[in-house]
Amino acid sequence: MNTAELLVSCLENEGVRYVFGLPGEENLEVLRALSNSSIQFITTRHEQGAAFMADVYGRLTGKAGVCLSTLGPGATNLMTGVADANLDGAPLVAITGQVGTDRMHIESHQYLDLVAMFSPVTKWNAQIVRPSITPEIVRKAFKRSQTEKPGAVHIDVPENIAAMPAVGHPLTIDKQEKSYASYQGLNEAAAAISRATNPLILVGNGAIRAHAAAALTEFATRLQIPVANTFMGKGVIPYTHPLSLWTAGLQQRDYISCAFDHTDLVIAVGYDLIEYSPKKWNPEGKVPIIHIGAAQAEIDSSYIPIVEVVGDISDSLMEILHRCDRHGKPQPHACELRNDIRADYEQYADDSEYPIKPQKLIYDLRQVMAPEDILISDVGAHKMWIARHYHCERPNTCLISNGFAAMGIAIPGAIAAKLVYPDRKVIAATGDGGFMMNCQELETALRVGTAFVTVIFNDCGYGLIEWKQHNHYGESAFVKFGNPDFVKLAESMGLKGYRVESTADLVPTLKEALEQDVPAVIDCPVDYRENIKFTQKAGGLTCSI
Repeated sequence: MNTAELLVSCLENEGVRYVFGLPGEENLEVLRALSNSSIQFITTRHEQGAAFMADVYGRLTGKAGVCLSTLGPGATNLMTGVADANLDGAPLVAITGQVGTDRMHIESHQYLDLVAMFSPVTKWNAQIVRPSITPEIVRKAFKRSQTEKPGAVHIDVPENIAAMPAVGHPLTIDKQEKSYASYQGLNEAAAAISRATNPLILVGNGAIRAHAAAALTEFATRLQIPVANTFMGKGVIPYTHPLSLWTAGLQQRDYISCAFDHTDLVIAVGYDLIEYSPKKWNPEGKVPIIHIGAAQAEIDSSYIPIVEVVGDISDSLMEILHRCDRHGKPQPHACELRNDIRADYEQYADDSEYPIKPQKLIYDLRQVMAPEDILISDVGAHKMWIARHYHCERPNTCLISNGFAAMGIAIPGAIAAKLVYPDRKVIAATGDGGFMMNCQELETALRVGTAFVTVIFNDCGYGLIEWKQHNHYGESAFVKFGNPDFVKLAESMGLKGYRVESTADLVPTLKEALEQDVPAVIDCPVDYRENIKFTQKAGGLTCSI
């Protein structure tokens, strides 16, 4: 047995099912070991796609997704997806090939100090410098990656070390015991909630990672406290629940801003500051905050909790609930606010204008997707509309890159989602800019048998940047481009291609595309004049409550 074989044996021990990546000269031994293992290696068309697949796999399963590249340019290509996983709290293990240790002291072909390079975008990383330390490095990598707050780690494997004889075996996986909040924290939180006149729950992705949806919904229901979710907290409480105020997180005022204006206590549950800066909803730092999470609160002048409840989130919520002396209904304005939010959403149900308004496109997407189906959002103007208008009944059914906000994630992410949940419908929602960044992975999707639908919000430009430019300067520059014929492009790859020619065509086209046994691409012209209209509307928004 050599080091590469011991490495792969350790990956098997960690329960790894897939490794996403590209073959290269300096990872030959690892690839050979993988070919003789129970792990399926999925050859991608770009290392960034491989990292995004591992990223979304980790976010959906809670188990580290694994990606592999060679050294030099392969490793630098991998970095965007690694950084995305790290900032979005998705467990990921990146493995890179490397020159032999006998070449690191001199200028060498394609050599970069990858440990130094990956250090800023990972929780931990290391190089295997002796065969015997391989089991310890792999076990530590997975433990660090999957421990709250999850994130990315990196293992660098020099080619001469990979080929060396190795003696060893995988280490036993230690079980992570739950930690529980202190009685003092629980009692103080319960007292503060009991005193509050108009509390508001802000729930984030940490509640999804902790599988706390049921506990959060019961907590909110029994205490009659309205709930807003971040972009990454969708579905923790069903959007149809009468206390759900849907999504917070836009960088400008919206209906939900009124809830923050009038609250006298924010209960932040599984909330990470990177999901929605507290400076947006608590700019003066005057709103009292209770922090409920698996880890202590980050430091921010706008986020100084009066109580921190640190431990298992579900247990904390139930213990606080049992200690609370709170009766009655939420303030009437919370119900009025929900009615306003729903009315704004429903007004696009029968909209027939073409090109399609983004609100209508997303409304129809929601109608054709079942509660358990999954939408992966790319980054661009459409992401803002998906965050605002695509609502979820269940956790992890709308995935949005928000911490790093990396374009190009949707198609690779959809492949991972379909591998994890082959019986669910999956949609990759992307702008034309994001589509062209990783559309090559549609060949990967076809090859590995992951049939999902890619919906392109087509405006022949970088719509989000144009939106920002108009907001700042009243005009735009350098944001327009041409596109290929997306239908012909899809067909040339052996996929199904569709073009939406009228708003009435959208739902039938979506339904047909979702029934295909190969990946499908829908080119949908979108009317992004709605971006500026929304900015103008938000600028004049007043809270009537």
